[in-house]
Amino acid sequence: MLFDLASLGWDASLAATCRRRIAAGHRPGRVVRVDRGICTVLCADGTVRASLGGAMLAAASVDRVNLPCAGDWVLVRAWSDDRCTVEAVLPRRTALVRRTADKDSVGQVLAANPDVVAVVEPMHPAPDVARVERLLALAWESGAQPLVVLTKSDLVADPATVAAQVAEVAPGVEVFPVSAERGDGVETLRPWVVAGRTLALFGPSGAGKSTLVNALAGATVMTTQGIRRADGKGRHTTTYRALVPIPGGGAVLDTPGVRAVGLLDMADGLEHTFADVTELIAACRFTDCAHEGEPGCAVRAALESGDLAYRRWESWQKLQREVEFETRRRDARLAAVRRADWRRLRRERRTARP
Repeated sequence: MLFDLASLGWDASLAATCRRRIAAGHRPGRVVRVDRGICTVLCADGTVRASLGGAMLAAASVDRVNLPCAGDWVLVRAWSDDRCTVEAVLPRRTALVRRTADKDSVGQVLAANPDVVAVVEPMHPAPDVARVERLLALAWESGAQPLVVLTKSDLVADPATVAAQVAEVAPGVEVFPVSAERGDGVETLRPWVVAGRTLALFGPSGAGKSTLVNALAGATVMTTQGIRRADGKGRHTTTYRALVPIPGGGAVLDTPGVRAVGLLDMADGLEHTFADVTELIAACRFTDCAHEGEPGCAVRAALESGDLAYRRWESWQKLQREVEFETRRRDARLAAVRRADWRRLRRERRTARP
């Protein structure tokens, strides 16, 4: 079955990056999902399952961020024995990346090439605004346009008031209350899912991401489960990243529910997420103000007047410390790799001497 890749965002700019390889027989396609190294790729002439080619495995050994992910545009090669391999990942325009939980402080791509990243947070029992701030930092850092989608609006008495409260911690970001179960507010998201554009959904388990995908697709394409009655927390439904083409064009990227999201070098993301805080810091009399009682401190003045909530200031401080720590840890890891490479080169040179 033929498929129009332009409806998913394929364009002349992408084609120009790989014209020679396409002429040599490689097929472009977009990754729908990845299962244990096997990629399901949607190409113009249909869907194929492809393993990773040698070049891809070599790139992944250097950095796992180079591995293909749902949403990636890739080049697929067909072999005479009916195998298919992914030979290259085309340059990503945007990428939603979080820090892995291991000690190496490396990145993990959650969604590739989204045009819009929607932070999905349930209204019931109550939105976790600190989590919204953290996820928004990643959304801003991805390079895509961030949104906040507040689900389960049918379970609260005054959705508009709750949305207004969340909007206070999301400067410059549109906030949409929706109920995918009843269809309330779903149409307000349609402008973000049109031909050539991709909307990524990013949030905790039980937030209703899969239900929202089904509502946007107009069919059951993702399985759903309810929340656990014992504690009201969500079950993990989607355990893999999935690109879902939408009838009429566009796509939705559904990501697994996140329990914890580590930040890497997110200076720009934090600056956007906490634009109100960074403006106050810039207004302090001294550029090295510690915000602990110095004269002319705009931050302390805002805290004392109530213009800046103590919770939001503490949240900014916590995330800032986390980013600084992870940056130092990453720099130390890279320095260790460089030292190991230098020692290896020295040994090779000594061995090569006559």
